[in-house]
Formats: sequence, C-alpha cells, structure tokens
Amino acid sequence: MEPYEPGIIEPARQKLWQDAYRAEIEPGRPKRYVLEFFPYPSGHGLSVGHCRNYATTDALARFLRMCGYNVLHPMGWDAFGQPAEMEAIKKGSHPKKTVPTYVAEYKRQLDLIGMSYDWSREINSSAPEYYRWTQWIFLQLYRRGLAYRANAPVNWCPNCRIVLANEEVEGGLCWRCDTKVEKKPLTQWFFKITAYAERLLSGLDGIDWPEGIKTQQRNWIGRSEGVEFRLEIEGSDRALTVFTTRIDTAFGVTFAVLSPEHPLVSVLTTDEQRDSVEAYVETASRLEENVRMAANRERTGVFTGSYAINPFNGERIPIYVADYVLMGYGSGAIMAVPGHDERDFEFAKRHSLEIRQVIECTGWTAEEWRDEYTADGLMVNSGEFSGLSNREGMVRMAEQLESRGIGQRRVNYRLRDWLISRQRYWGAPIPIVHCDQCGVVPVPEDQLPVLLPDIEEYQPTNDGRSPLALIPEFVNVSCPECGGMAQRETDTMGGFACSSWYFLRFADPHNDHAAFSRDTVDYWLPVDYYVGGAEHAVMHLLYARFWTKFLYDEGLIGFDEPFVRLRNQGMLQALTPYRPPHGEETVKLGEPGILVRQDELGSYDKDDLIWVWEKMSKSKENVVTPDEVVEKYGADTLRLWEMFVAPFDQSVQWDENGVRGVNRYLHRLWRLAMEFLPNFDRDWRSRVGEEGKALRHKTHATIKKVRSDLEGFRFNTAVAAIMEWTNELSDHIGSAGPVAVASEAMESLILVLAPLAPHITDELWSRYGFEGSVHTQPYPEADESLAEADEITLIIQVNGKLRDRISVPAGIDEEEMRQLALNSPKVGDAAQNAKKVIVVPGRLVNIVV
Repeated sequence: MEPYEPGIIEPARQKLWQDAYRAEIEPGRPKRYVLEFFPYPSGHGLSVGHCRNYATTDALARFLRMCGYNVLHPMGWDAFGQPAEMEAIKKGSHPKKTVPTYVAEYKRQLDLIGMSYDWSREINSSAPEYYRWTQWIFLQLYRRGLAYRANAPVNWCPNCRIVLANEEVEGGLCWRCDTKVEKKPLTQWFFKITAYAERLLSGLDGIDWPEGIKTQQRNWIGRSEGVEFRLEIEGSDRALTVFTTRIDTAFGVTFAVLSPEHPLVSVLTTDEQRDSVEAYVETASRLEENVRMAANRERTGVFTGSYAINPFNGERIPIYVADYVLMGYGSGAIMAVPGHDERDFEFAKRHSLEIRQVIECTGWTAEEWRDEYTADGLMVNSGEFSGLSNREGMVRMAEQLESRGIGQRRVNYRLRDWLISRQRYWGAPIPIVHCDQCGVVPVPEDQLPVLLPDIEEYQPTNDGRSPLALIPEFVNVSCPECGGMAQRETDTMGGFACSSWYFLRFADPHNDHAAFSRDTVDYWLPVDYYVGGAEHAVMHLLYARFWTKFLYDEGLIGFDEPFVRLRNQGMLQALTPYRPPHGEETVKLGEPGILVRQDELGSYDKDDLIWVWEKMSKSKENVVTPDEVVEKYGADTLRLWEMFVAPFDQSVQWDENGVRGVNRYLHRLWRLAMEFLPNFDRDWRSRVGEEGKALRHKTHATIKKVRSDLEGFRFNTAVAAIMEWTNELSDHIGSAGPVAVASEAMESLILVLAPLAPHITDELWSRYGFEGSVHTQPYPEADESLAEADEITLIIQVNGKLRDRISVPAGIDEEEMRQLALNSPKVGDAAQNAKKVIVVPGRLVNIVV
C-alpha cells in the first residue's frame, strides 16, 4: 500500500490551491470576514506558537466556505513602527531592506502550513500607497479637532529613545524593552480619544468579545460619576476645583490634596514651606504612576502652608501636596475624607490629621481602617443632612452646590488622550507644516503622501528629536497657505495608527482614489471573526474602535464597531534554560535570572541550569519553528495538534510527544482510507438501510457535534470527536459491516476533517475519484433522526459513588429513571434507606442515604 507521505502530498496540494481563495463581492450571498491580528514581520520568522492562531483561524475560514459563505480571509503586514526599526538596527541594516526580506519569509512559512489567504489583497503599512491614507485619516481627525498638538510630560524610554503612550507603559517599564520609563516634557501630537470615551464604553455591550478583554477596556476607560466643585482658598480670590464620587462624605473633609503636577502648587505654597514642597515635587517627578498608586506604599506628602474653605460647614482645611493624587484623573485635586477612604486614612494617620465619621457604620473607629467604612449608610455629623441615607444625601448635596453656582454633577474618565507622536524614522510622517506666519498648517490632500525620505542613517537621536529633523531637504518647505518658508513636522506616527484601520483597507486594497469605497466596506465589514492575542486589549483594540467610530461619524462607513466577535488564543510555552544568579538555587518565573543562549549551553555544566516554562518567543530563544515540525511530521500534523492540544484560549506547553500522537492518527487514517478504497461504494445513498445503525448514528452525531464545535471555537473537542469516529469506522470495516454505511462514513469523514487537515483530505478526495477540491464541497449536514441516540447509558450512584450503569431508551422520563435506579440489584439496601433521589434527566440518578 502506498504510504502516507506529507512531504510529497502537501506541496502538490498547495500548488493546486494557488489563487483558489480570491474573494469577490457577491450580492445576495452571505459573507464572513475572518481576520487574524495584523502581524509585524521580524527576522526570526514564525514559531509554532504563532501557528496556533493562524492554523485555527484558517480552519474556521475553510469551514465557513464549505458552509456556503462568501469568505474574506486576507493577510498583510504591520511593517511600520518601532519593532521593524529596532530589528533593522540590531541587524546593522535598514528597514527598507529587512522588511521585504522578512515579509517574504513569513509568506513562505504561511504557505508551508497551507493557509488559505486571498493574497491578491496583501497590504503593507510601510508602502506609500497605504500610509498615504493613514495620513489622510490623520487630516480628517485634525479638521474635526480630534488631532492636536500640546506640550505635556510624556513617557520617555531612554533605551528605545522614543515617546510611549500610557498604554505602552507596563509597570513603569517600556512594553517593548522593559527599560524604566522616564517623564520628559515635550510638545507632541495627540488624538482626542477621550471625546469618544462614553461610546467606547457603551459599545462593549453589543459585541461578542471575551469578558476579560471587555473588563480591561472598561477599567482603562474608567468611568466615574460624581460632583466637581470649588473650594475657596483662604485669603485669596482663587479657588481649588476638586472632583469626588462621594459628595455625601463632604462633612468629613479634614484636608485637601494636590497632585505634585498641579499648576496651583507653586501659587499656594507659602515661603515657609517652599523648600520642602519643591523638594517633594522634584522627587515625585521621578516616580512612575504605578509606584505612586501602589496599594502597599506609604502615603507621603507635605503641607503647602495654605488653607481651603469647606463650602458645607465653613471649616478651614489644610492643603497638602501628595503623590498618591494624579493629575491625569479628575482635576488633579481631591477633598480628603480619612474616615471613609483608605488612602486618605493612611495619610491622616501619618500626618496626625483629624479622622471624622460621617457615614454610620457599626464598629467604626478612627484607629483602624475597615472596608466597611466605604459602605452605604445613614449620614451622621453632617449638619442638615444628618439622618438621611447617604444615597439621598448625594443628590441633595449636589443640588445645593449647583444652586449656589459652585459645583456641578459630571462624569469623569480615567482614559487619557492617545499620544501618537514618535521621534523615530520608520513611521508614517505626520502631514503637518509649521509656518511662522500661519501657524500649524495641514498638508493639502492632493500632496499626499508625505513620503518618508530615503536615507541610510536613520538611528534615533540623543536629544529627543526625530532623525527626520536632521534632513534639511525634508524639513524645509513652502507653506501651503502663504507660500513662505516653513518646516515640516518631523515626528512620525506610532505604528498603532496604521493598524487602526487596516481591516478596512483589506476590503478595497487597490483603490487609488480613496482609502476605501463605502459600498465595498459595507459589504465585507464589520469583521465577523477577529482572532489574536489578549495583550492589545487597551492598545490596538481600543484604538481601532475609536477610529471606526470616527469614520462612522464622518459617513465613510455604515457601522461603528469593527469586530463583531473577538477570540484570543492562549500562549504556547516552551522549556527555557536559565542559569540561576550567583548564590541562588532556583529562579521563579518573573524573577531575574540569566537566560542562557541556546548556543551557549555547552559552556555550562548541565547541573548549573534550571529549565522553566516560558512563552515561546524570539527574545527567549526557545522558539520551535513550523519548518522543523513540517519537515518531520507534515503541516496537517502541526495544524491538527495546535487545535487538538487544548481549548483555544488556554495556554499550553509544547509537547512533541503529542505531535507524534497526532501524526500517528493521520497515518492510521491514511491506511484505513487506502485499504477501504477498493470497496468504496459511490452509490451508498441508494443502498444504506437498517443495518449498521450504530455507525450511522456515530456519523451523523459527529457531524452535528463538529459543526457546533467549529462554530463555537471548540476545536479541541471537534478533533477528539473525529478521532473517536475514525476508531468506530475502523472497527466497522474490520468486522465486515455493511459497505454502504462504511462508504457514507468515509466520505463524510473526509469532508468533516477537511478544514482542519486540508492536505490529506484533499488528496484522499481525489484518490476516491471525486472531481474538484474537497474544499469546494458543501459541508455535510447531519440527519437529526440518525444523530439522536436510540439508547443512553444511565449512571446510578449512591451518595455520589457509582453503583451501576444500564442502557435505557433515549426518551425515558424521570420517573422511569427513578424506578430503574431503585430496582437495580447493585443498589441493594440503599433503595429502602433513601432520604432523597436526585434525577438528572438523560444522564444519572443519585440516591442519597
């Protein structure tokens, strides 16, 4: 018998598939847009960790095509931005040379594993024909006041020499290189994403995304309802604006706190306090926000020397500067209520300030903090509002402030505007000109794209300026308005700008007259299935939603959420060698150790190393490539293992033994199919009858289950069901069961498995004499009457422990189940001593004694 040889079968099948997956608009035919996250190509190529995303999503696209949908499944490259530039610097090359090389390698590897992309729609964000339209969208945002320039303290990574958005700082470190981030005052470009805060929040309710991702976005947006009001400054005509979500506690205010960055700090600081305040502000400026807000950190601060007046009781309250208050939230100033806020409580204890109870709470004490202090209750020590529920007090106190003209109810958001400027070369130039006479001038649309100059020396500068600032022929231009001398903006846009709309360009990638046509995007969009990692929850996913809502408001598209369904794949981990630091016996995940390069293993005694499971990544040098797996086992083996190993959203550990197990299954399937081939009955539909009912039930029950599993992203249970079905088919053929029933099962099995293992099934489809590709065939439909079991196995338990299993009719009712269990000889005396009989319909009976 001819052996299963994936090294021959797979390249031959892939050659036949060239240009087979082009998607065209077909009015009246239901569509599905299936998309993976926009990848940036690097010199390391793909790992089998990446393949878990790509192979699974490709199986979904193939399944949907077979179900009759018009499927758009494109691929392109997030080639602009810091990752590509840093990779080129590391290689001593230039991104204009490295990016095309890496793209070609990615394409080769994706083709190697049999991806069904529409390559005619391939896009590259570093191509002028693409970033021309990124610049065009920037101009639309600018004209609507949603792109603006401001001087602000920004997050500066001294290693990457780049400004980072707040979302790109993780634990005070650069999200790319883990370098400690510094604060640096710079004039930068921002997108006013805060204008869409409420819509970004409410829109989460209508999309099918993992709850964890939606929660992250809700927390990042950080909506809070409260009251903003003024505290008059004693002896001054100035006032301090504060925001609180608990106006009901205002009678408990015993001090006020300013953020160190608050503009009134220097104004309110008295001469006697100036040295200590300035020293404190200087120290606070060097701390990251996550350090300042850490729950277990001591609450430090200094007195300004000034006092404010509480508008409710006229008390004078001291004003402090403390770093646990941030300028980015609310007004950068708070009314401090130590009796009912833990941070204020800690600060008051440290500075010997009064702690006053204003919400009734049993066991309340000024000596020890308890969570109950923030609970609802009756108001006490609150003047005319005493005795009210605090909820009623909130309303009345807000009304009083509004009637006095010193406060108003409002909603605040934690979300800050999106900082888009990057002081790097490899990015889309910001299409703005600066003129001494005209000010900030947008580049006319007919002059787009503003081309990135072709230079050899592109490394970042040490003074915070973009390398573009050093190119006179780029910088010096005529003002589009007055014709006088002007200078181009030299910052480029961060890569997230280009990836905020690429999914729209895929629908109309060759349009020279617009970013996309309305008719085209309204046919294909929104994306039906968007698949990728969870790490971009508050970056790419949030930004893409913002741009989509803006483009909707501009009338350019007919939907305001880009991704109907989002699915996140779990990480693939690999064993990674570490040499423990000197004197240490172990290294735990997340603790500093010395990562041993793979090519250095020989220089260390084996006993000096420890091995830990870490995410498969290039930086850890623990990558297993698809090339080595495909060479040993074939692409179908890799694809099927990626789907079978665990639920899609769970992290898993690389296990070559499991890969070999899947490979054995495919060899077994091949042998079974080739052995049965001479007996296959093409006319089985006219010959199946009552015989072989067990296999017919298994066939149709599996078809039904796999359909449901693939639609629900339960690929692991789908593969398991197919393997179990294959075993039953093998037993049927081995026992000389009816050939027609076996033929139905074999044909159906090849079709059902086709999206998951596309090469072997396409080859078997051809070997069995069918015309065309298996991937152009309709996906099998289950016969419901055959899918339903005639019998089920009834489990009988006593106090939760198994006593008996009996076969019963599938339609048995609960009372019959109860009687069968009580009459089972294996139950014995338990039937007479039963306190309760618990019946789970169609499954089990538990007798409690």
